[in-house]
Amino acid sequence: MIRVHCYCLRDLMWFLKWERYVGQGLVDNLDNGKSLESQDLDVERPGPIDNSDIIENGSGNDGDEPELVRMLLEGKDYVLVPKKVWEKLVQWYKGGPTLPRKMISQGAFNKMQFNVEVYPLRLKLIDSRDDSESTIQISKKASLQELYERVCSVRRVEREKASIWDYYNKQKSSQLSDSNQTLEELHLQMDQEILLELKDDSSPSPSRKDSTGNELAVVALEPPRSPMSIAGGPVMSNGHLSSYSLNLRPGSAPNSSFKDMDDGFGAHTSVRRVEKGGLAGLQNMGNTCFMNSALQCLVHTPQLVEYFLQDYSEEINTQNPLGMHGELALAFGDLLRKLWSSGRTAVAPRVFKGKLALFAPQFSGYNQHDSQELLAFLLDGLHEDLNRVKQKPYIEMKDWGGEPDEEIADECWRNHKARNDSVIVDVCQGQYKSTLVCPICSKISITFDPFMYLSLPLPSTVTRSMTVTVFYGDGSGLPMPYTISVLKHGNCRDLSQALGTACCLEGGESLLLAEVFDHKIYRLLENPFEPLVSIKDEDRIVAYRFSGKGAGRKKLEIIHQDKSALELLKGNVGKYFGTPLITYMDDDSPSGADIYSAAYKVLSPLKRACSSTMAHSGKENGFLSEANGETSSNCNGECEPRDQSMGDTELEDSSGLELPFQLFLTDDRYSSCKPMFKDSVINFGNHIKVVFEWTEKEQKLYDSSYLKDLPEVYNKTGYTAKKTRQEVVSLFSCLEAFLTEEPLGPDDMWYCPSCKEHRQATKKLDLWMLPDVLVFHLKRFSYSRYLKNKLDTFVDFPIHNLDLSKYLKKDGQSHTYELFAISNHYGGLGGGHYTAFAKLIDENRWYSFDDSRVSPVNEADIKTSAAYVLFYKKSHD
Repeated sequence: MIRVHCYCLRDLMWFLKWERYVGQGLVDNLDNGKSLESQDLDVERPGPIDNSDIIENGSGNDGDEPELVRMLLEGKDYVLVPKKVWEKLVQWYKGGPTLPRKMISQGAFNKMQFNVEVYPLRLKLIDSRDDSESTIQISKKASLQELYERVCSVRRVEREKASIWDYYNKQKSSQLSDSNQTLEELHLQMDQEILLELKDDSSPSPSRKDSTGNELAVVALEPPRSPMSIAGGPVMSNGHLSSYSLNLRPGSAPNSSFKDMDDGFGAHTSVRRVEKGGLAGLQNMGNTCFMNSALQCLVHTPQLVEYFLQDYSEEINTQNPLGMHGELALAFGDLLRKLWSSGRTAVAPRVFKGKLALFAPQFSGYNQHDSQELLAFLLDGLHEDLNRVKQKPYIEMKDWGGEPDEEIADECWRNHKARNDSVIVDVCQGQYKSTLVCPICSKISITFDPFMYLSLPLPSTVTRSMTVTVFYGDGSGLPMPYTISVLKHGNCRDLSQALGTACCLEGGESLLLAEVFDHKIYRLLENPFEPLVSIKDEDRIVAYRFSGKGAGRKKLEIIHQDKSALELLKGNVGKYFGTPLITYMDDDSPSGADIYSAAYKVLSPLKRACSSTMAHSGKENGFLSEANGETSSNCNGECEPRDQSMGDTELEDSSGLELPFQLFLTDDRYSSCKPMFKDSVINFGNHIKVVFEWTEKEQKLYDSSYLKDLPEVYNKTGYTAKKTRQEVVSLFSCLEAFLTEEPLGPDDMWYCPSCKEHRQATKKLDLWMLPDVLVFHLKRFSYSRYLKNKLDTFVDFPIHNLDLSKYLKKDGQSHTYELFAISNHYGGLGGGHYTAFAKLIDENRWYSFDDSRVSPVNEADIKTSAAYVLFYKKSHD
C-alpha cells in the first residue's frame, strides 16, 4: 500500500545553512507565501539548493530519475521535507534536482508502520532481443502490472507481447505473471536482473549461461505457494494436499554456484543431512551480512538443526496473535533445510528476507543493522510461531511474602511454561533472580524472570584525564578548574563523583554538569548514565555547584554579551563571550526583581573592589588558581574581586537601589532579546535564559576575565601521542559486571508499592537456572543522544569448559559449557562487516562463514576483538 503523502530529499549541508539563516528549525506552515529570512546580518543567505552531493554522478542526465548515493543516513546526509515546503524553497532559492519520495506501509498485521521509501527498488532490465541493459526505479509496493507498464514504456513494446522473468543471478527462476502481487511479495531484490522476452519472438534468444557456464533452464522453478508453504514443500490447495516435481530440461544447471529455487522442503517432511552438510554460505543481498551472521549461528545450533530437519508441522501455531502466523518459523525451517542439504552451494535467502521485512520492517531496506537485534527478534518470533500453547491462560501474579526462593522460582517457571512452551523455551531460555530495593523505604521486591540471552557490559580499567571548571551557582566563590582522572568508558556519574572529591563537595551539595559551546550552554549533562565517550577532548565542560539537589528546580541561565565601545568599533555587534552562569530559582513564578536579585548574587564574586588591605587572590588563565595569603599594598587603581564576606550585605540592600546592570530576556535559540525590568512578568517554563550586557559600566563593576579562557577537557600542550596496548577483559569480568548491584537509570524508575511512587531503586541480578544453549551478547555498541560508540576491547572467553557453577544460586551442581558459534563485527559504527564462526559438531572442526565464502579456520584463531555474540552449549558428561 502506498500513501499519497509526498516528501522530497534535500542535502543536509544546504539545509543546515538555511536553518542558520532563518534562525529557526523547519517551518510548519508556509501558507502565507512569505520567505522567512533572518535579521542577523552575520549569516550569509544560502545559494541555490544543490542536491548533487547525494546523487550518483551522471544519473538523471538522460531524463531518468536521479539515483541516490547508497548508504545515506537521514539526519546525517539528507533531510526529508514535505512537498509543499520543497516547492516554496525552490521558489525562493531555485536549484535542485527534485528527489520526490512517497510514504509506504511496511510490515503486516499489528506490526504495520508507515515510512518514506527513500530507496525505491532498482531493477536491471535485460532485453532478450539484444542483451541490452537498462535500469528501472520503482516502488517495491508497486504491482506487477505497474512494472509491466514501466518496462513496456522503456523498451517500447506492446503489453500483450511482453513477458517478464525473475532473472535473479541471471537464472530464469520464475515468470512474473500474477498482476495482483506486489514486487515485494515476489521477493525482487535491489539491483537484481529481470528479463524481458517477447511472446511472438520467433528468433531464438541469445544463449544465456550461469556462472559455471551451463545453459540456463527456461522453466518456472517456483510454483505458486499458499501462506503455509512459505518456502515450498507440499502445498495445501482447497483443503487437499498436493505436490509437484521439478522437471529440468537437458543442459540446465541444478548444481550452479547459487541457489534460490524451491527445493521441495516443508515442515511436513523430514530431511536427511547430506555429506558435508552445513557448509553452505549465504549470499549478501545488499548489506545483509548482519542477517547472514546471525542465521549461520542459529542454523549451527545442534538442537535447532535436529528439530527443523524433522517434521515440525504439528507445532506450528497459526493462531498466536503475538506470532507471525507460523510464516517466520516455516521460512526459517526451509532455509535451514536448504543449508544442510545443499552441500557447499551458497543459498540466496530471498524468501526469508522477504518474510523478515514483512514482519520486522525495521530490518527492511538495505542499510546495515545489528546482528544481535535480529537474533533477539528471531528467537522471540520463532518461539511465538512454535508455541505449543494455543490458548494462553490468565495467571494472576502473587504478592510473595517470606516464601523460600526455591518455591517462588519454581512457581514462576511453571506459570511461564503454562503460557510459553516451545523448542526455543526448551533450548534457549533460562531464569534469573531480580532483586529491587527502594532507596527511601528499603522495600525489597524479588522476582524470577526468564531470559533468552545475557547482554554483558564490557568493564574497563583505562582512564582519561579531564579538566572541568567548577562555578558556584550560589555566588559563594570564584570559578576553579580541576583536572581529574576517570574511567575512559565511564559515565557522567563517575565524573561527578570524581569531581566532587576533588572540589571537596560537602554533604547536601550537588553538581550540575554542562557543555559550553560558542559561549552558550550546548547541553546539560543531567543523565548520570550519559557515557563519557560523548565528551571529546576539545570540548569545554563546566560544573555548577549548588546547595541541595537540583531536580525539578527552575534554572536561570545568564549569557554574556560584549557591548563595549572597543568591540563596537571592531564591528562586533553584540558578540557573545565568556562562560554562561547558572543558578536556581526557588520561586516557581519569579518576577523580574527575583531574576535581578539572583543574577546579582551569582555575579557577586566577580565584583571589583579597590582596597589596599583586602586579600589579593592570584589568577591563572583568567581563573582563580590558589590564594597566596598575602595582602596588596598598592593596587595602582586596579580593582580586584571583592571580599566574599561583603556579598550578603550588599545583596540585601540592592533591592532599593537603581539596577546596576541591564538584563534581556531571550528564547531557547537566543534569536531575540527584550529588556527585562523589576516588574516584568516571567512566563518561561523551567529554564529561563537572560543576556547580560557588558558595557564599560559593567566592566568597571565586575571582572569579566574570570569568565574567559575556559579550558578544554584535555590540554594537548606538550602531549605526544603514544600507542597503547589493546585492553583485555575476561568473559567472567563481564559477567560479574552484569551481576553487580547498581541503581536504575532515571528513565527506568521502579514503582515502589510501599511509597506509592516511582523510585530510582537499586537492582541486583543473580543467575538461577541456565539453559542448554547459552547466548552471551557483548555490549560493544553504546548509543546516546549525542554519540554512538563501539568498544574494540578484546574479551578473553573460554572455548572449552566454561564453568558457571559459582554464579548459580539454585544449586551446587556443575554447569559447564562448550563454545560452538560466534557472530563477529569488524569495523566501526554506521558500517563495518559481520561474519560468523561455527563449529560442525560431527567433524569437531571450526569454519568461517563470510557471506557466500566458507572456509576452515583453526580453533586458535577464533578469539578476536570482533567477537560480538557468543553461543555456548551445555556439556553433558
